[in-house]
Amino acid sequence: MKIRKAVFPVAGLGTRFLPATKSCPKETLPLVDKPLIQYVVEEAIEAGIEQIIMITGRAKNAIEDHFDKSVELELLLEGKKDYKRLEMVRRISDMCEICYVRQKEPKGLGHAILKARDVIGDEPFAVILGDDIIHSENNPAIGQLIKVYDEKNAPVIAVQKVPMENVSAYGVIEPKPAGDRVYQILSMVEKPPREKAPSDLAIIGRYILTPEVFDYIEATAPDGRGEIQLTTALDAMLADGAIYACQFTGTRYDAGDKLGFLQATVEYALRSKELGGPFREYLKNLPL
Repeated sequence: MKIRKAVFPVAGLGTRFLPATKSCPKETLPLVDKPLIQYVVEEAIEAGIEQIIMITGRAKNAIEDHFDKSVELELLLEGKKDYKRLEMVRRISDMCEICYVRQKEPKGLGHAILKARDVIGDEPFAVILGDDIIHSENNPAIGQLIKVYDEKNAPVIAVQKVPMENVSAYGVIEPKPAGDRVYQILSMVEKPPREKAPSDLAIIGRYILTPEVFDYIEATAPDGRGEIQLTTALDAMLADGAIYACQFTGTRYDAGDKLGFLQATVEYALRSKELGGPFREYLKNLPL
């Protein structure tokens, strides 16, 4: 069955970016000239996704406003005959069908995905986390997972090699090679200490899941922080069927971290046709 729908969990409070996120959602922070959330939405659309389900929370109206039609702005740009910006604004509001589901309490990624159950129905679906910005020219990361799903007809998780000293910040898989950059997952564990990590392949924020996952999430007990972890539910799901991992190609930025956000800003600016040249000269001439 074709992957038509993608879930975007965007209900988090963005505490790592305070005080900026006190007044605006983390997902609307600008990466060069677009909010973070637009990059991942465009990735989904490029991969053929037709409907996006945003799992939102309090104070997230700016996300909805960004993808909504802005009559006043369009009339202003039309009056100024600024047709280039007018076309850009209209494209944002017309790019995809988006619906919004409210997560009233931040109870973890598993709980957020469970909120999409009624909208997803009995279809396989994608999950995309906006903290992970992945640059992969003409080969969107979630599209790479969809290709593996089409071949294996089973859930697929994005993974990336990370230094062993960093594995405790991720979910980590125990892999069995199953193709070019593809692994069958034997087990997975959330944020293991280095000495207990089964590999250096860390789970990154892209998933292709089947609707059976909702039952496993429902059966998953909250962890010590009161959160329902998706990794725990998927590990239980392994007992009843295969799950695969795709070591995607592309450059991944942890935009949920201040340093990762700055790295993404510099590198996306350097790739910009408009800004790349002048910005590169500016960096070269910095008196540091």
